[in-house]
Amino acid sequence: MDTNIGLLILMIIGGGAGVITSLYLLISFPAVIIWKIYRKLRYGYKLTQ
Repeated sequence: MDTNIGLLILMIIGGGAGVITSLYLLISFPAVIIWKIYRKLRYGYKLTQ
């Protein structure tokens, strides 16, 4: 097989970085929204603070 091992390693690293970034965004956006709603209900803060 005539596959460039360096290119294969770069593809794996780049794909892994993309997956990690996507998971972070998938988890962090709802968490921030829930946290802001909790602070609004508990302490009366504005949602934009």
